[in-house]
Amino acid sequence: MSKKNNLLVAASGTGGHIFPALAVSKEVEDEWNIHWLGAQQRLDANLIPKEYNLMTLNIKTPRKNIFLFYQYIEILMSTFQIIRILKEKKINLVFTTGGYISAPTIVASKLLRIPVIIHESNLIPGMVTKYFGFLCNYVLLGFKKTNSYLKNCKTIFTGTPLREQFYKSNLLPEWVPIGKGPLLIVMGGSQGAKAINKMIYESLEFLMKKKFRIVHIIGEFNQKSFHVKNSKNYVQKKFTNEIAALIQNCDLVISRSGAGTINELIETEKPSILIPYPYSKNNHQEKNAIILAENGGSVLINQNKISKEVFEETLERIFKIEKGKNQYEILDLMKKNMENNNKIKSKIEIKKLINYFLKEF
Repeated sequence: MSKKNNLLVAASGTGGHIFPALAVSKEVEDEWNIHWLGAQQRLDANLIPKEYNLMTLNIKTPRKNIFLFYQYIEILMSTFQIIRILKEKKINLVFTTGGYISAPTIVASKLLRIPVIIHESNLIPGMVTKYFGFLCNYVLLGFKKTNSYLKNCKTIFTGTPLREQFYKSNLLPEWVPIGKGPLLIVMGGSQGAKAINKMIYESLEFLMKKKFRIVHIIGEFNQKSFHVKNSKNYVQKKFTNEIAALIQNCDLVISRSGAGTINELIETEKPSILIPYPYSKNNHQEKNAIILAENGGSVLINQNKISKEVFEETLERIFKIEKGKNQYEILDLMKKNMENNNKIKSKIEIKKLINYFLKEF
């Protein structure tokens, strides 16, 4: 079959939207011509491969003010631009992962009678999935429990696809601090996390004294670099493409709790301290974190209650060695609990659904 089918992938803004879409695109690129619809001045231009024909619209994230309603109207008005794109590129199927670019894309697809699939990676569905999911042919779910929030949608549990690097064993990068101390990976998602960074800054003396080895990913935006004297055990980076290798080989992850991170932790079976972003819509990051906290694989700390003292006490408890024993009992228990999470071959399941829409020419 010649590759004449055209797939439009609409995913933009954060790694939580872009990375699952990239994983799916890589899986189906042999059967489909892929066209990518993103937004200007976001991560899209840095992450989307050239062969995916990135097109961007001037869609801005709505801000909570008296003009919020008009901002939503402005987003929906881009439906007309998307209709033109769908016609010009002769799109046969749309795959989207939520976010504000998804709403006008779903509406445009429906008006042109083009099938559309949306993937919802969070436990609590986002606004687009909640209000526009019924227009989609299928709503794919990262978590089974999400089905209870989407009674009017055709839902299928597929799990959330990850980047290819998470499905193979990776060696620890050479730039990571070497030593016998426990290795901590600190990250705040694709956009960084000021609160987590501040917490690490304040606890650096404690972390160095306890001989922790730390890889601190501070994020690309609005972050201040800082220097630590005698910092052989501390490495700071704005961004890295070797995140799978870091998580696979570390002892503990300290992070936000976006859906992507939760699924990366499940796949790698790594224990964590999770600090949900308190202003996420529908408090979905906390709901995501509860999934791992309830089975004992993670410690959940509310950002509004966190302090230098709470953070340091939590680490001391996790890495406490009982007298006469040469192991971290709590950490080992957390690792064992992470092994009990169910895994699903997400990319294979989603590929089957997408290829169901392949047309013979």
